[in-house]
Amino acid sequence: MSEPAYLAANVERFMGFAERYDQARPQPPAVLTAILAQLAGTPRPALVVDIGSGTGLSTLIWAGQAERAVGVEPSDDMRRQAEARAAGAEGVRFQAGYSHATGLPDACADVVTCSQALHWMEPGATFAEVARILRPGGIFAAYDCDWPPTFNLEVEHAYSECLAQATIVEQARGLARDVHYWDKRQHLERMRASGRFRATKELAVHHAEPGNAERLVQLALSQGQLATLLKHGASEGEIGITALRATARRALGDASTLWYWSYRVRVGMK
Repeated sequence: MSEPAYLAANVERFMGFAERYDQARPQPPAVLTAILAQLAGTPRPALVVDIGSGTGLSTLIWAGQAERAVGVEPSDDMRRQAEARAAGAEGVRFQAGYSHATGLPDACADVVTCSQALHWMEPGATFAEVARILRPGGIFAAYDCDWPPTFNLEVEHAYSECLAQATIVEQARGLARDVHYWDKRQHLERMRASGRFRATKELAVHHAEPGNAERLVQLALSQGQLATLLKHGASEGEIGITALRATARRALGDASTLWYWSYRVRVGMK
């Protein structure tokens, strides 16, 4: 049976800009490892599986916190970047695979995570695969940060306007016909409705990192939507990057300031 069109389209959306993604995106909150290990009933998980692992930012937080961590990622260039980032990290490896077909054994994982990626994955097949590879009592956590981070309301507004402009251009060019997105706000409801988890809840955690005007521009360009537009010949002015850069530089200058990231974590126990 052939794969649905959205599968290739969703993967392609994040091809070709792995280095920018790796440098601009935030690291997940370190406290997540302690929370999820406690919920899984083990101080040091034997295996953590991170699906849709991208450039490894969300996998590598488990280095030294779990015996082994495996990042599962379908994008070759994202996975190559992850392997370069993970050089020397004990117990961490990456492999090709999808959220619905990880290639891992039954009941092998104490914890399965999905960072800022579940909205690109078909829920039913993903939850079935998560339940298959989790051991009884294991924990699944899908977590997303709010965009943009909190640091300057004027600049945050300019960031949101940039993404809104990009949406208009993308729709006009018909570049997202096969792309499919599942609303993040319904993650917990879909987890509960799947029948794959004995208990579920949502919690919030926070994380702070330094950032400046140029990192904000690179953060915007690390969004699949804007990256797709650039790959298809759109100019930075057309998609709102030029205006965003000007606002950020005017408001922030060359200064670095703390960015406060708010994460929403949906957890389920098998």
